[in-house]
Amino acid sequence: MAENPLLARHGEALDLFTERVHAIRPNQWDDPTPCTEWTVRDLVNHLAVEQMWVPPLVREGASVADQGNALEGDLLGDDPVATWDVVVAAARDAFREPGALDRTVELSYGESPATHYCAQMTADAAVHAWDLSRAIGAEERIPKPLVDFSVREVAPYAADLEESGLFAAPAPLPETPETRGSAPRPPPGG
Repeated sequence: MAENPLLARHGEALDLFTERVHAIRPNQWDDPTPCTEWTVRDLVNHLAVEQMWVPPLVREGASVADQGNALEGDLLGDDPVATWDVVVAAARDAFREPGALDRTVELSYGESPATHYCAQMTADAAVHAWDLSRAIGAEERIPKPLVDFSVREVAPYAADLEESGLFAAPAPLPETPETRGSAPRPPPGG
């Protein structure tokens, strides 16, 4: 049986970010990132906390409100790489459970199909893989299928991102065969 295309992209995005997390040198955790108010540690923590949300929301049917402030702050602990590995495995497993993508999840803005949630998580991991790559001096090229997926995911609401306050104005991309326009960038701290 062929793998679900959404789960394939999700896995690729998580694998890419995981590869970058494992490439962080001990002296790079406090380095700046393209998310101007975030260090490398802050960026990895952001993605780790996002992964921590997946099991309770997808598997247990919990809401963001149910979690309260349990998933706030720096939750990476003394071994951020090991923490990342544990939480990414749990998130991946939750989305891959039979029927998981058929569920509805309750997010901060209301109910959403689990497929939409997984797609958002995929695009976010791909974008932040680039941020992390830039911050640590790793290969910045994101595989074309992930870029294409992320553009399709974000396009319907791209114009609203800057207005949300969660993203800065789109940054122009250099014209190359690999680029087509501009991509929204997270604002300071995001």
